Amino acid sequence: MRTSSTIRTGRTVKRTTRAAATLAVAALALSLTACGDDDNGGGDNGDKGGGTKAPASSVTLPKLDGESLEVAAVWTGTEQKNFKQVLTEFEKRTGAKVTFVPAQDPIINFLGSKIAGGAPPDVAMLPQPGAIKQAVDKGWAKPLGAEATKELGENYSQGWQDIGKVGGKQYGVYYKAANKSLIWYNAQVFENAGAAEPKTWDELLDTAQMVYDSGVAPFSVGGADGWTLTDWFENVYLSQAGPEKYDQLAKHEIKWTDPSVKEALTTLAEIWGKKDFVAGGASGALQTEFPASVTQTFTGGDQPKAGMVYEGDFVQVNIGETKAKVGTDAKVFPFPAVGDTAPVVSGGDAAVVFKDSKAAQALATWLASPDAAAIQAKLGGFLSPNKSVDASVYPNEVQKKIADALIAAGDDFRFDMSDQAPQAFGGTPGKGEWKTLQDFLKNPKDVAGAQAKLEADAAAAYGG
Repeated sequence: MRTSSTIRTGRTVKRTTRAAATLAVAALALSLTACGDDDNGGGDNGDKGGGTKAPASSVTLPKLDGESLEVAAVWTGTEQKNFKQVLTEFEKRTGAKVTFVPAQDPIINFLGSKIAGGAPPDVAMLPQPGAIKQAVDKGWAKPLGAEATKELGENYSQGWQDIGKVGGKQYGVYYKAANKSLIWYNAQVFENAGAAEPKTWDELLDTAQMVYDSGVAPFSVGGADGWTLTDWFENVYLSQAGPEKYDQLAKHEIKWTDPSVKEALTTLAEIWGKKDFVAGGASGALQTEFPASVTQTFTGGDQPKAGMVYEGDFVQVNIGETKAKVGTDAKVFPFPAVGDTAPVVSGGDAAVVFKDSKAAQALATWLASPDAAAIQAKLGGFLSPNKSVDASVYPNEVQKKIADALIAAGDDFRFDMSDQAPQAFGGTPGKGEWKTLQDFLKNPKDVAGAQAKLEADAAAAYGG
């Protein structure tokens, strides 16, 4: 499941001031601590809170009887199943037939093969801004039409619109977002350990020690999926080095041998390199894929394999595969402040048109509407950057508050760094940043070696 990665793009991102970032974090912290024990789980009980308040037909779509469309995405399991419900509603409203095409990571390579074979999908969901730029540079992606652009302008903040632009033209609709600055925990484990939600990195280390002393490994890490490790790094780096350095490293304007990277890796090693702090040790973590990293935290009664798991709001999809209920058995706190402020890192998936047809443009328009987002929001494990989606559609208080915080942040967020990098560096299994951080998880003492490898790979991918 790839919910997060994004790559380099020519867009200009509004810089987040430290004060703005602090406000966004404060809003998130208030939101999450307001979530009580009466929350529902991540199921499909979307009627709680009155259901969607978006009009039944807030978007105008053409009649497309007899038309067929293919939509490609890397989504699997519950995420794919839920998205198909959104496509089914599009079929009902337009008369078109939509087929979901499972794609593989990296999706840009998958699309290249399809295009070379003369069979590109009509629309693809791209999990990296850099992938959008690559698709545009190769002449594959088509600009959004007037109706889709209009729908996007009415429902999205300028920052979310700009991420989908290349060369000033709108190519992407960010249908799905992720708040990637969250740590989920097993409430029973915390209660048994006498632990409280930490607000700083030092408090997180103290909490981890308390969980360890209670007989449970503190952290579950899905190291088999390298993108989870880049997310760990980005949260530490953003909080510790600050937003300006973050932007510079994302663009490779500073090198990965910079002292700020050394400091972040050294900080990460305080968890990754601490004996028995990671469930299964480094070798176990490197064999654990992201979904299992979540489920093993919330199964096993009083003795799960770990007490905490770091990742975004989409963790709820995987919690839903266990008996744990979000808000009671599974709780969440913002990623603690490592430096002056806690980090706010976002990710997302954008719909991009590859066949410029009336039907493809209509689907992009549909995915930019609150109607489409509300369908998947009700099912849980989904976060929309669409500001016209009423938060009451989300199935539990935790998800509602996370959604409110995302919308309240407006343009004041930082997009996933590895997703802004060229895909060869920041978005390819077994290569670049993913591989080097997997190696670093295995040997957290070799900070200098990790920096040197990261810089060599980054220099090659960025072209110098």
